[in-house]
Amino acid sequence: MTDLLLAKAHYPVTTLGPGTRAGIWTQGCTLHCQGCLSRDTWDADPAKAVPVDAVLGWLRSLPAPLDGITISGGEPFQQPEAVLELVSGVRAWQAELGHESIPLDILVYSGYVYTRLSRSLAAREILNRCDAVITGPYVDRLNPEGRHSPGGSLLWRGSANQRVVPLSGLGRRRYAAAAGEESNRDDTPRMQVSVDEGPEGRRVYYIGIPRRGDLDHLTSTLEQAGVRAGDVSWRP
Repeated sequence: MTDLLLAKAHYPVTTLGPGTRAGIWTQGCTLHCQGCLSRDTWDADPAKAVPVDAVLGWLRSLPAPLDGITISGGEPFQQPEAVLELVSGVRAWQAELGHESIPLDILVYSGYVYTRLSRSLAAREILNRCDAVITGPYVDRLNPEGRHSPGGSLLWRGSANQRVVPLSGLGRRRYAAAAGEESNRDDTPRMQVSVDEGPEGRRVYYIGIPRRGDLDHLTSTLEQAGVRAGDVSWRP
């Protein structure tokens, strides 16, 4: 049985791929992109280890609708054995029920460029079981200004250098438009909010792809209303 270092799992997610999705964030990343909004997922904390079977059990327990699964991080490809077991388990579950009864797609994010992933046997094994991958490091200067961004938006991407690569027939149907340089789907929500109660108290998570300056503007607005954010994951 393989353990996955897991930062968070959440349902429903509506901002990281098409439809209503389950979100899985891995824990641990050595890429450390400047301006990363998820610094809390950098450390490969062994206390975050969860059996892959437990994650698969959670996925099986979710209600409809479930249009897809988004795996982000952290850096999923720094846990290739666990992530391969996870995506293989999802495909086995689909095969049990019949693919047509649950036509969900698997989208995975990576800070590595696609050419590097395609040269790795372990990464290719994962990608062969996914429907789309979004690749490339986050580059802060290539993330448009939130409230002043002209034209279209970078659908499901953090910065313009990142690439959406469909990997299957279902992936091409659902991600072909996003694979272009820009999308004009400005009506697509960029962020949603999740509030979790834990042993350390209440934590607020912002799920999605904010534009540069969005979170600082949100923090400032909350403070003006008397709500103090405290420690945040997007500042050192």
